[in-house]
Amino acid sequence: MHNLVLYSRSYCHLCDDMLAALHAHPQARQFRIKVLDVDANEDLVRQYDELVPVLVGVKPDGSKVRICHYFLVQEALNVFLSL
Repeated sequence: MHNLVLYSRSYCHLCDDMLAALHAHPQARQFRIKVLDVDANEDLVRQYDELVPVLVGVKPDGSKVRICHYFLVQEALNVFLSL
């Protein structure tokens, strides 16, 4: 099982679109999605403010890989899922 983090905002339609696309992904059963509101943390705002939504994959060793932002890039997600 792969872990993904979606950095998001409550009023962001692109964030809603990316989350819906993740749930509809053919391999959706192979990953868990944790949604974090960037506005709840000043460090996250500094890091991701204008980039949201940002999809990050968490590797088994705990390191993080930025997969895509703004829109779901299926190919990039598939590459991460193949790791």
